[in-house]
Amino acid sequence: METLKFKTNIKCGGCIAAVTPHLNKLSAIEKWEVDTQNPDKILTVEVSQGIDTDQIIDTLEEAGYKAEKI
Repeated sequence: METLKFKTNIKCGGCIAAVTPHLNKLSAIEKWEVDTQNPDKILTVEVSQGIDTDQIIDTLEEAGYKAEKI
């Protein structure tokens, strides 16, 4: 398992609700969470092998949010 971190513009519970179905459809993601208390709104994703960061970034963009790997 690998842990990836992204700086995002996911600010609140409503934003998290909006991205949930998009992130949950990626079978390689085991678990994810957003630290909305952090100024950089850090998304932490635990993934199994077989997914690249661009796929996660593209999925968030489909939901209307931005992400940048850190």
